Amino acid sequence: MITKRITPVIQYLLLLLMALAVLYPLLFSILSSFMTEKEVSNFPPPLFPSQLYLGNFKQAIESFPIIRFILNSFIVSSAIMVSQVITSSLAAYAFSFMKFKGKNALFAIFLATMMIPWEVTIIPNYLTIKSWGWMDSYQGLIVPFMAGAFGVFLLRQFFLQLPNELFDASKIDGCGHIRNFFSIVLPLSRPALSTLGVYVFLTHWNHYLWPLLITNRPSMRTVQIGVGMLQHAEVMSWNLILAGVTLVLLPSFLLLGMGVKQLVGGITAGAVKG
Repeated sequence: MITKRITPVIQYLLLLLMALAVLYPLLFSILSSFMTEKEVSNFPPPLFPSQLYLGNFKQAIESFPIIRFILNSFIVSSAIMVSQVITSSLAAYAFSFMKFKGKNALFAIFLATMMIPWEVTIIPNYLTIKSWGWMDSYQGLIVPFMAGAFGVFLLRQFFLQLPNELFDASKIDGCGHIRNFFSIVLPLSRPALSTLGVYVFLTHWNHYLWPLLITNRPSMRTVQIGVGMLQHAEVMSWNLILAGVTLVLLPSFLLLGMGVKQLVGGITAGAVKG
């Protein structure tokens, strides 16, 4: 009996140690953002600050338009998230429940686009955006990412798990595809939609190369470029750099905090049968 009780304790201790090892860089960055420059310059640097020094955040906001960078990234990431949820859900419904010639072949071609690296399409997209005069604009940052094959694949697989009895009953009631989509499919697919939304938002929140290519004005820069600018200008002030990084991470933490329940539900949906 004692051995059976000790084994789970050891397992949880190992999991705790591994979790701390993974979280250490994040915790170190957040705690260092509250340190003075003198504290950060010590070797080895202390793990905990002697006081909660907020001057780093004030200096980061005053030195660079961090708030503007965060606002730009929030607008772009939110618009792309909403667009992909709409387009992916509509396409996934068509591939799941509608019958038309060449559906399987078209879906296979659609999935094949996932194997094309983003770097291959970056030059054609850049030339297109430039020819349309969309440099330094929100539409240039948003439009190329309004649809994606991953979201269609994720939602299609979830839609196929919905009970067929619901759609049989809706046919008896005279429901068409539009009513099925809005009244049955979308309400039952909130975990999958939330999973896709969180994934898309965080992916484009962390984009660096594309915003760097098509934006020149500081007022259109996004957070990742802003952090790079901060590091380039204050290469030795790591407390200031980490304060900017902490500000950039806040929206991601808030999003995960609000959507973690739906996110876990979407990931585990269909994992258990019966």
